[in-house]
Formats: sequence, structure tokens, C-alpha cells
Amino acid sequence: MLYDHVDGLRERLAGRRTHALAGSPGEAAGTRQALVEREAVVRLYGRRTTQLNAAENALCFGRLDLEEGEQGPRYIGRIGLHRERPGATVDDEEPLLIDWRAPVARPFYLATAMHPDGVIRRRHIRTVGRRVVQLHDENLAGGTGAEPGSITSESALMTALTAARTGRMTDIVETVQAEQDRIIRSGPDGILVVQGGPGTGKTAVALHRAAYLLYHHREQLERRGVLIIGPNTTFLRYIAEVLPALGETGVMLATTGDLHPGVSPTRTDPGPVTALKGRLLMAGVMAGAVADRQWVPQDDDETVAVRHDGQLLRLDRQACLALRDRVRAARLLHNEARPLVHRLVVEELTRQWAQAVGADPLGGESLLGPEDLAMLRRELEENGDVDGVVDWLWPALTPTRLLRELFASPRRIRAACAQVGLTQAEQDLLEREGNGWSEADVPLLDEAAELLGRDDSAARRLAEELQTANLEYAQGVLDLLRGSESGDFEDEESEILAAFDLVTAQDLVERQEEADHRTAAERAATDRTWRFGHIVVDEAQELSPMAWRMLMRRSRSMTLVGDVAQTGDPAGASSWHQALAPHVGDRWRLEQLTVNYRMPAPVAKVTAGLLESLAPGLPAPEPVRHDGPTPWRRRVAPGALAAELAGAVRAELATLGQDRRLAVVAAPGRAAGLFAVLKPLMTEGVALGQDPDDDVPARVVVLEPRETKGLEFDAVVVVEPERIATSSPRGPGDLYVALTRATQRLGVLHCAQLPQGLDGPWWSE
Repeated sequence: MLYDHVDGLRERLAGRRTHALAGSPGEAAGTRQALVEREAVVRLYGRRTTQLNAAENALCFGRLDLEEGEQGPRYIGRIGLHRERPGATVDDEEPLLIDWRAPVARPFYLATAMHPDGVIRRRHIRTVGRRVVQLHDENLAGGTGAEPGSITSESALMTALTAARTGRMTDIVETVQAEQDRIIRSGPDGILVVQGGPGTGKTAVALHRAAYLLYHHREQLERRGVLIIGPNTTFLRYIAEVLPALGETGVMLATTGDLHPGVSPTRTDPGPVTALKGRLLMAGVMAGAVADRQWVPQDDDETVAVRHDGQLLRLDRQACLALRDRVRAARLLHNEARPLVHRLVVEELTRQWAQAVGADPLGGESLLGPEDLAMLRRELEENGDVDGVVDWLWPALTPTRLLRELFASPRRIRAACAQVGLTQAEQDLLEREGNGWSEADVPLLDEAAELLGRDDSAARRLAEELQTANLEYAQGVLDLLRGSESGDFEDEESEILAAFDLVTAQDLVERQEEADHRTAAERAATDRTWRFGHIVVDEAQELSPMAWRMLMRRSRSMTLVGDVAQTGDPAGASSWHQALAPHVGDRWRLEQLTVNYRMPAPVAKVTAGLLESLAPGLPAPEPVRHDGPTPWRRRVAPGALAAELAGAVRAELATLGQDRRLAVVAAPGRAAGLFAVLKPLMTEGVALGQDPDDDVPARVVVLEPRETKGLEFDAVVVVEPERIATSSPRGPGDLYVALTRATQRLGVLHCAQLPQGLDGPWWSE
């Protein structure tokens, strides 16, 4: 019945959209208001159709049977559906399917036998396509059974947890648990931090929270947009299908490297350089770099000159210093101060010219009157040499030009760092040759843009010229129509209205202006200054202080999810206080996820020891699944590693079955060599890859630890954990990430002693 309703609704929406595009008979279709209204209606119908299409899979996944006297049953699904009745208001419409985000759907996630919340029975409905393949009922009447906060819908949850991994994340809307639901439905104000260990579902919680906020605060968030920040493009591809499946498509997904329009990071900085660029003191370096470009002559006998009307006018060091001080006192952004610089240069040159040419030889007042001086100012304003002087003293700068010329010049680096206390060795780290940007450069570009402002003078002149040209053209069209008017009524007033009687040239220009049909997310992607209604940051512990500074400019309503034990970036945080205090003090709140849904208990035991050495006092999440195979480890001689790895992978694939995926995780710089070792598997029909972002994910992928962040696989084989742990100062965190990706099986091949925290009785040999 529900799918029949959806099909009928699609047909009606398509018909209404076609009717809206065609326009109604007698409608003033050419008016600007009519066009705007029509476009709004078409967008509304299109958005609703998109939601219906996205919710096609598992449209309805639950049912609540309520106590006698309550309305029911309630069917719970991805979107809300109502039976339309002629003349009925929205409040009177009969609900067919309740959106999972609606308040009345909440008992589906929170009701227990001890606290049934009016629910007698909760039914979980599993479908494939439009066919029901499984039903699971939980009888909650009687007041005995599960304690509050315990795992609800265990059967449906276990089915989801043990399913094969496909290389794309799916939503958890059918199996949201109580502690997750509380976080998802919390208010949007301020900054919410969700600390969760591996497998606690923090990414899913963050995405479902975004969908929930869009549902309850749609007007505000659709206008300003929601930004989802992920650690890399692989992760963004992994989560890309979750929000559309929940009926939400107007969300911008990005990495921090995507937040400066026109810049795509292609460089990889060494770890020490990344760490340095992420420090907050780089804001002072950027300020110093801008100040260094506000030039004055260095010597008293050095000048800048302008030739005007046969006179050579000079600005010496003292005049330039006085001019710079006056401009800086105005506290304008660098580029926005250029008109003031131009005006002050003209004033000084006018004074010099008047003194040289208008001086009375008898010592009286100047021979030049106010009109003479005004004319001189206009002439100097049009003198191209004056523009050259302004460009020399106060150049128009873009963020990319500022940073490119800074990093290419040891002298500029020294000048920019003069007030921030960087050592010479640290200054040397900033020097580089060649083009291209790293992800660590993007917050610096953003800081530079904040200091420089925009130089809109040329764009403003162009817009004014274009507007004038359009008005002249429109007036010419109207004049042409007037000149072509019939002469039959020359001696009497015509009663026939012509186009020029109804519209002006300005009306014609406005009607031809193109409407901006882009969503808020699409507009935000091209506007660096856009302020979002809400920002979700996944793997938030990886952000540097400068990246946080960049994000804080874009919103102060945020959901931040991560795990400080998994920090791998050299500029990342070791605590949430360290990450947030410089920007918002203690104005943030913390929620913790305590249940591990990904890893079975035997795998969780292996990683708990490493967690204790990484973050003493941070509790390990409690696993839901208490069974599962014991992780294995095998010590091999370095020369035998290749053969042992190939044999281990073959054995794991045979155990897993055909629809399961395996990841081989190795230290940075080792993945390519191990991929070559495993290439013979391809001749055996095994799809092998090095990119988890492939449209058709390979069954076996060979990755470095940071490439696996946020992902999960049915089985994981970690190669040389001792090498991973010592590969960088953040190596132990990278190893923790690698060991916590498995949903079923975990194995380790090592050539030396296992790192601290891993050597224990929980392995099979």
C-alpha cells in the first residue's frame, strides 16, 4: 500500500511540475514575480520527488503497536507520508508513514520492557526491494526484561553488524540505539563534541544528526546550508550515500582542503612542515607577511617619483612612512585600503606640485586657488604613474600570490616571522620552490584572505559598465519599437497599448537577469565567506589549530565527532580542550559513545591494551558482540614476509566467503611493495586494488593506516605493526586505527617484537 501511494504521489508531482512549467492560462507569465513563483514551485516538486526516489529502499522499516486508547499502529520509515484528502489541512491528514525523525517515532528507538512508553510491541521490518523478507517482533508489555539503556532491537542490530561490507557506508536508521538517539536529537545551538572509540557509530550518529536538524530546522538550515567535513575524499565517497538515503541532498561534503575556492591541494608536506603550518602562531606570520608588503623606502635618500606636467614629484621615506601610518590607523583590510592610499598619494603630490608651481615669488599666499587645486587633483588621479606608485607602496594582493611569494623568499619569511619568535630552523621549513598547494596551506590562504580583503574596484567598474550598456541596449529596443509604431493614429490618441507603454528599459534589464537556482550548498562551494547554518566535522581530532580557526569563521553551530586516541595528523589534537579552548574557551559540551558495534569482543581485547598505552584513562568502548574468531599473529623472518602474506591473504579469503572484503594495512611507504607481492592473486580471479575509493571496490585492498581512517572491512591483516608504530611521532595512533578497522577477523604479521600494549594472551598463533 505504501509503495502504491509513493507511485501515485510521484505521478501527481510530475503532473504538477509539468503544469507549473507550462503556466496557467491567463497568467502574467512574463512578470518577474510570476517567474520567481513558478521556479519555486518547480524546485519544491523536484525536491519532493528526489526524496521519494531516495527513500525507495527500505521505505518502511518499523511498526509500533500501542496501548489501548492510543492511535495506532504507527509505521516508521525514512520519510513521512500522508493520505491526501480534499479540503483537509496538514494537521487533519491521515499519517500513513511517520518520518523516523518525528517526535512520535522516538519510542521506536527508546522503548524498553521496563519503560515501554506506551508501546506493546515493536516490529522490525526488513525488505529487499519492495518485498518483505524478515519480521522481528519485540513484546514490551509486562514491565520485565531489558534494563533502561540496554541494546534495543538486538536481532535487527546483529543482522546489520554482521552484514558484508560493500565499500560504501549505509544508514543506521533502522537500528539507532538509545545513547545514539539522545545525541542525534539534541539541539543545534553551540558546539557539541561526540567522543567515541572505534566502531561506536560516531560517523553514523553525526550524519543522522545532520538529517534530524534539517528536518526540524529546515527553513534556517536550507537557507544557510549544512557542511560535512571529512578527513579525505575517500571517506567522503564512503559516506556519500547516507544522507540522500535519508531524504537529504542539499548538503555540502568537503575536506578542509576544499574550503578555499579555486585551490585544489596536490602537494604533500613533510610531517614537521604540516605541524608548523598548523600552529596558531602562523596567524601572526600571515599578518607579518601582509605588513611586509606595505612598502616604504629603506633609506632616507631613496624615493619614488611621479612625472606630471613637466614636474618630477617625489615621495621620500618620511612621506611614505607618514602615509603608511595614516592608512594603518584607518584599520582597513589591505586591499580595501588601496583607494585611501591612492587618495593620500594624490594629496601629497598635489601639495608638492602646488608648492613648486604656485608659490608666490614675493612670499605671499599660493597663486593657485581651490579650483586650480581641484583640477590638479583630477589630473593626478588620471596619471598612470600614480597608479604605479600605489602598486609599489601598497600592491593589490591575492592570498595565493601572497603565500607563493612568501614561501619563495627567505627575506620575506624572515620579515613575516620577525614578531612571532620562530627559530631559523623553523623558518627554513617554510621555504619551498615550485607551485601547488598542500592541505595545510588552505587555512593559511583563508587567514590571508581575511587580512587582505577584496579588491573590488575593477569588478565594480566592470559591473557598472555592463549595467549601463544593458540599459542603453534596452532603451534602443524600445525606441526602435516606438519608431516602428503605425502612423494610423497620428492625429488622435491611440487606444492600442504598445510594449513601450508598459515597460521601461530598467524593467527589460531586470527581466533578463538570470535567477540563481543553485542550492545553498552549491553557492557556498564558490563563496569563501559563506556562513553555514551547521557544520559537522568527522575525525575532528585531526584538525590543526589553524584549520579550527578557519572553520570557526564559517559557523558556531557544530557537531564534532572523533576519538583523540586515533589522532594521526602531526598538527592534530591530543585532547578536545586543546583543540577548542583557543577558539571558544569552555563553551562546548561533550557526549560520549560507549558501545562498540564494529569489532567483536576478541578483536576489542587486542586493541584495548594499545588504547591504554595511547590514552591512559580513556575507557575502551564495550563490544556488543561477545563471540567471534580469535585474532591471530605470526612472527616471520623478513625474507619470508612476502610468501607468508600471500598465504595469509589466501587463507583469509577462503574463510570469509565470496562477498567479504579484506584490507592489508602496512606502514607508510610499504603499501606499494606489498601490492606487487599480492599481484599473483589477480590471476586467481581476486580483485586487487590500492584505492578504496574505486566505483567497484576491490575485494582486497592494500593501504596505509591513514587511508583506512573512518572505513571498515570484514577482515584486516596488519603487516609489520612495529614499523607502523615507529614510522612517525603519531605512529602508535596510526597502528590503533589500523587494528580497529575489522568487523569480523583480524590478523598480524610481524618481523620484530610487537609494540607496547599488543603483546598479550589474546592472540592465537
